[in-house]
Amino acid sequence: MVRANPARRRRVASKVVLWVLCLGPALWLGFGAATDGLGANPIEEITHRTGWWALFLLTITLAITPVRRLAGRPGWVRYRRLLGLFAFFYATLHFLTYLVLDQFFGWSYIVEDIAERPFITVGFAAWLMLLALAVTSTTGWIRRLRKYWQRLHRLVYVAALAGGVHFLWKVKADTREPLVFLSAIVVLIIVRVWAPWTRRAPRPQ
Repeated sequence: MVRANPARRRRVASKVVLWVLCLGPALWLGFGAATDGLGANPIEEITHRTGWWALFLLTITLAITPVRRLAGRPGWVRYRRLLGLFAFFYATLHFLTYLVLDQFFGWSYIVEDIAERPFITVGFAAWLMLLALAVTSTTGWIRRLRKYWQRLHRLVYVAALAGGVHFLWKVKADTREPLVFLSAIVVLIIVRVWAPWTRRAPRPQ
């Protein structure tokens, strides 16, 4: 019997752990919804939590490249796609909560909201960008788009910035949390633009 490569076993185990950690908030939210544990306004709570996790995971995705360089861990790049897809997963739950539970598929109201309420406009734009990135994240699309794949996927920085602005404009009183997200995203964008390793673009993973 051929034994599995220890490095491969560690990679598989680390991805299993990452899946569990990323799915945990959704499972906990589902448990809270099933047990009436989401407070007096469960729709608002679901909307806030799914949006928060989408932005958090998106920020972590942006941080992978600089952190792996600073820590000397090139293998960490293999987690970037998974984290980005989970960010899209939570962003989609966030959007579906608004679409189904909040608006009950009231398309005229939804279109009006997107057109006339800036925080919804910018949030919807962020979700559309994440949708395009999620669809083209497969190996097949990397081969089809070639050099254009990296250019397209730089939209992740725009999507993250739009998500941070969406959060900031949504909050009516305490803006500290969205400002922390926005500050982190701006710093990561500056690092992406000015860091010395950006002169040589790595191959898509």
